[in-house]
Amino acid sequence: MPTRADLRNVAIIAHVDHGKTTLVDAMLWQSGAFRENADVNIRVMDSMDLEREKGITILAKNTAVKHVIGGENVTINIIDTPGHADFGGEVERGLEMVDGVLLLVDASEGPLPQTRFVLRKALAKHLPIIVVINKVDRADARIAEVVDEVYALFMDLVDDEEAHKLDFPILYCAAKAGRASLTAPADATMPDSENLEPLFETILSTIPAPSYTEGAPLQAHVTNLDSSPYLGRLALCRIAEGEIKRGQTVTWIKRDGTASNVRLSELLMTDALERVQVDSAGPGDIIAVAGIPEITIGETLADPSDPKALPLIHVDEPSISMTIGINTSPLAGKVGKKLTARLVKARLDAELVGNVSIRVLPTERPDTWEVQGRGELQLAILVEMMRREGFELTVGKPEVVTRLVDGKVHEPTERLTIDVPEEHVGAVTQMLGVRKASLEQMVNHGTGWVRIEYIVPARALIGFRTEFLTETRGTGLMHHVSEGYAPWFGDLRNRQTGSLVADRMGSVSSYALFNLQERGTLFVGPGEEVYEGMICGENARADDMDVNPTKEKHLTNVRSSTGDELERLIPPRRMSLEQSLEYCASDECLEVTPKDVRIRKVTLDMNDRAKIRNRAKKATEAS
Repeated sequence: MPTRADLRNVAIIAHVDHGKTTLVDAMLWQSGAFRENADVNIRVMDSMDLEREKGITILAKNTAVKHVIGGENVTINIIDTPGHADFGGEVERGLEMVDGVLLLVDASEGPLPQTRFVLRKALAKHLPIIVVINKVDRADARIAEVVDEVYALFMDLVDDEEAHKLDFPILYCAAKAGRASLTAPADATMPDSENLEPLFETILSTIPAPSYTEGAPLQAHVTNLDSSPYLGRLALCRIAEGEIKRGQTVTWIKRDGTASNVRLSELLMTDALERVQVDSAGPGDIIAVAGIPEITIGETLADPSDPKALPLIHVDEPSISMTIGINTSPLAGKVGKKLTARLVKARLDAELVGNVSIRVLPTERPDTWEVQGRGELQLAILVEMMRREGFELTVGKPEVVTRLVDGKVHEPTERLTIDVPEEHVGAVTQMLGVRKASLEQMVNHGTGWVRIEYIVPARALIGFRTEFLTETRGTGLMHHVSEGYAPWFGDLRNRQTGSLVADRMGSVSSYALFNLQERGTLFVGPGEEVYEGMICGENARADDMDVNPTKEKHLTNVRSSTGDELERLIPPRRMSLEQSLEYCASDECLEVTPKDVRIRKVTLDMNDRAKIRNRAKKATEAS
């Protein structure tokens, strides 16, 4: 079959923080995408505010690098994918657009759970792989060991019939310095090459050029969506066959199999970080088209004279769910501008259009919906984006999505990898033992750190991170990725502490907090507004305690010798949205506004909660 020798489509996949976006930066600079004195942000592909704040890639994005390799002008379309498994839908869509991948692995950390996840996806699509050992200049680099670990990971994931997949090129890279080499340097030293030329040459020789059938009718696969303030919705497509032109009439084949003819108002291609207008594009090109307001991911643009649909994009099933609805607290409407159920539902429906890995289901309440996704982080990012857009929400505690297999309930499991100092191994083992985790392997690198791998129920990890960081004094590192489904593990240990629950509405006083802080950890400070049923702290004991955080010191006409003493308050513990979701007990939820995140009881009235507890106690005794 004929091929496009001047074009390569490649995705960069890796675990979180192994250097994907930094490597793209270096490739853009060395290809002349920016002028020498240009003021360009680091990690230029991370364009969302949340991506810059968290230091992770959330959405897959593409760029195009034009480079002279071996005397030939070659265009390399690069898809920068997220490294976190919660955004696996983005990885799967990115792999639909490419003919090969760069697998980045940190020279110190080695392969981690998300490395396994993204590699498994690439191998399933039979894509050629280039392994890049990145950050070889790190002081704690262990290059030879990491290469062995990469081979072990490949052997674990490929079958005997696929042994040829173990024959992959390896490059040694320092992405921040913009250097790569085919020769392994000594640990903690730079590659011997002065630039990324060995990487460009390896891409040209290893990644196949897009192939096509001469004279075939148009087929273009919609793999992503974007929007423009001038052009409206943009459909990002990979052209599989044929040619497409600006202003052309094409057949739009929808997900349900129906088709209609539409005219393309605009045709764009990526040049570095900009989309530029082009008159036509051919097989293998990654394009953006405008003029189809309702188009969604997975659909096909085809030739009207011979319309043939490409396969729909399928992603892994959701494993975590939580409810999202309107704000029902007494403080609702004081900060946000978007408060109604109609606006919340419209925003969730809009998210469904561009995010194939989430689902929105109705609940018993008309103003609340169940949102299912890959993990806590993915759903927390959705809520964070909504609050920044002005929404006020009530968000339920995350729960796992179960399924029936042969009549038995199965629940999702996770492969958990933990790196901790040796002195904390016992505490971590004890914590995971009560969460019914099974030990897979334990490796001591001889550096004072131990790596432990577990298979653990996904619901056991809800709320685990905070306790893990406390027990390891903030030194432990944990990563996890979906490992499929297993039979229901039974009851698990819940949070061992109760909550301090406000019993009335009002403004928090210093006097009340001074008397409450010996009961546990406080979440509120003086002057903040509270209401009945709002969680204002963590009780040191297992039971909930109703407290009055608004109590004032009564003045008398008797002079006190200690009256002028300062009330020494411990600063309140401030939690992020993700930490608050982890902290929630089964009868608690979050009130989320553009300004505040408050933990509250699902049932606010103190007397109603007491009745529910009594009914549950009687039911337990009866059983």
